[in-house]
Amino acid sequence: MKAIQLEKPFEFRTIEIPEPGKPAAGEALVQVHRIGICGTDYSGYQGKMPFYSYPRIPGHELGVEVLDVGSEVKNVMVGDRCSIEPYINDPNSYASRNGHPNCCENLQVLGVHTDGGMRPRFIVPARKLHVAKSLSWEQLALVETLAIGCHAAYRGDCKPGLNVLIIGAGPIGLATLEFVKLAGSRPIMLDMNEKRLEFCKSTMGVKDTILSKGTEEDVKALQSLTNGHLAEVVIDATGNNKSMSNALNYVAFAGKLVFVGITTQEISFLHPLMHRREMTLLASRNALPQDFGNIIRLIEEGKINTKPWITHHAGLSEMIGVFPSWLKPETGVIKAIVAVEG
Repeated sequence: MKAIQLEKPFEFRTIEIPEPGKPAAGEALVQVHRIGICGTDYSGYQGKMPFYSYPRIPGHELGVEVLDVGSEVKNVMVGDRCSIEPYINDPNSYASRNGHPNCCENLQVLGVHTDGGMRPRFIVPARKLHVAKSLSWEQLALVETLAIGCHAAYRGDCKPGLNVLIIGAGPIGLATLEFVKLAGSRPIMLDMNEKRLEFCKSTMGVKDTILSKGTEEDVKALQSLTNGHLAEVVIDATGNNKSMSNALNYVAFAGKLVFVGITTQEISFLHPLMHRREMTLLASRNALPQDFGNIIRLIEEGKINTKPWITHHAGLSEMIGVFPSWLKPETGVIKAIVAVEG
């Protein structure tokens, strides 16, 4: 069967791979129907993702169907429609045993450390499958992106009444926005792209946005929205080291800064600023297993509207040709979805 492999940065190719065998105990064979393209895929393509290894079959935002299960599998059955939690952890690791499988020291993320879903069928640990009763394949492929935002909002401890500044209105920033709103916090979006901010206003219902000029004016704009106090929680979803280094300037006294974006470059800031305001600096990596079930439920209950998210489509056979265009801001991509044929 055919698969898409990222051989090295900027170089996709179509390869032939064998059909998967019979799933072993605790495993499931799945058919891939839809793949979401995210910032990790773009960063891997550009050679900017620090955890990425080449050559690699990408794809970790997946809507799949269970074709077969091995012995001892009780959480899914043949025919189930599922989202995959792509963080393959070691259950016996220190982090996993302490409730943090998302940052297990032996973590293997599908499509990053190990081959992912840009192929028709593959075998996955059944414990990583999350069943949905009524979601479409495309909605299932969105669950992982939403889970990243869910975990970022959780790390920031977003609560009713807090001012939460989200830096970066790309897919991860928008996913974070969903859960900041659900937490009852007041979201403020900051981005350099006027079209993205207009999307936040017109489609995502965000009242307050800041068009970044990259100067002190950005801080003043936030002060004007917060009675001079800045934001109790700042979540940087850019993955840009300059933005991340500058993000402390937006944090209120005793506030929190969450880095959900990731960069290979050095982040630097003057410590007195952080110390004087007694800030808390947090990283947010991946998501937790329970996030997937909660998100599926929220979509099924209509509390998360996925319709605005998906802006671009392609089949697996045409993805290589169109992928570079999705990197261009003028293309207007929020979320591209790839359909798998065969």
